[in-house]
Amino acid sequence: MDKFVINGGKPLSGTVMIGGAKNASLALMPATILANGIYHLHNTPDLRDILTMGRLLETMGVGVSLVDQTLTIDTKTMNSYEAPYEHVKQMRASIYVLGPLVARFGQAKVSLPGGCAWGPRPVNLHIEGIRKLGAEIELDAGYIIAKAKRLSGTRILFDVSSVGATGNVMMAAVLAKGTTLIENAAQEPEMVQLSEFLVKMGAKIHGIGTGRLEIEGVDELHPADVTTISDRIEAGTFLIAGAMAGKKGGMIRLEKCNQHHMGALIVKLEDIGAKIRTGADWIELTPPEKIYAVNATTAIYPGFPTDMQAQWIALMSLAQGTSIVKDTVYFDRFTHVPELIRLGANITLKENVATVIGVKKLTGAKVMSTDLRASASLILAGLVAEGTTEVLRVYHIDRGYESVEKKLQALGADILREKGEEF
Repeated sequence: MDKFVINGGKPLSGTVMIGGAKNASLALMPATILANGIYHLHNTPDLRDILTMGRLLETMGVGVSLVDQTLTIDTKTMNSYEAPYEHVKQMRASIYVLGPLVARFGQAKVSLPGGCAWGPRPVNLHIEGIRKLGAEIELDAGYIIAKAKRLSGTRILFDVSSVGATGNVMMAAVLAKGTTLIENAAQEPEMVQLSEFLVKMGAKIHGIGTGRLEIEGVDELHPADVTTISDRIEAGTFLIAGAMAGKKGGMIRLEKCNQHHMGALIVKLEDIGAKIRTGADWIELTPPEKIYAVNATTAIYPGFPTDMQAQWIALMSLAQGTSIVKDTVYFDRFTHVPELIRLGANITLKENVATVIGVKKLTGAKVMSTDLRASASLILAGLVAEGTTEVLRVYHIDRGYESVEKKLQALGADILREKGEEF
């Protein structure tokens, strides 16, 4: 099991290329189930989660190949409608196959998902949405078993705006008979891209980018190609790395990224004292002389992302003053806090609220990551800590950051991937 060994305190500066969005790719890949043929998904990142979704599709007879960031998917040989436990347990996004399978083939057997060690992410919104479209659904021995001759359009109101449920129901509704109205739909950029991809395939979707989607079902779709949007969370993580470097560091430039997907974070970074410049597909950050304490409360898009909460706490650990970081999306997504405390951070946690009192320095230690974004926060802290930090279980970060150590090395970081102890 690999680990990162980081000798902290090195100044960071330079340019980093931002990869394709993991969460967009994980929605686009199952959408290919909806029509027979060959698809090319460009700018696809080479990540563990992408590999896991690819293997899941392969168990269904789908051809999957990733070469030079182009993912080729061939659904002509698809011969199974089951998503087995051994694949789904590795990644919650595997449940995305439920809607497309029922919509196109009238049947699906999908294992209930596993995923991150933190917090419940209920799948009831997915199940109830597909059921409202007319599918008969039962839970049997840990599997969701769904059947429908043909789904029928209906009105669906999500009590909570859910990216996953929005994507799943949307993929099911595009082949349903009649019109489906989805209220309180997720508006994240990844869902916008999925909507646009489905339209390229022949779907009829109105209200893209809003909380109200109207979908006119069609009889069939056709293959299409797409270029995956940039990963706003990877981009945000590198911006925070630059900000944490402080006056030791220089300008960090991100290329192949979209500033419009990152408005809430950019505002917060300006509030802490960083200087931001943006262009059509680039962002530049000049780190602050001193980091001001700035509160953050996570919210659904376009609010401050829950996927940046851990990184923000790492940044606030070095701020002047006290900040309050509250997660209203996932209440118990704070497993990084005890590990940051091991590095010298002063953080008090009560329920879903972290109170962070800035310290003058962090000190290297051995820490353990428990999920994807927790890993990112520990690496960020290790980059500025005095001495050596070892971050264990880095397979978590490989789920969502492609070659993160190489990109950081190019910015001047002293970080190496090494073999670590087994657990």
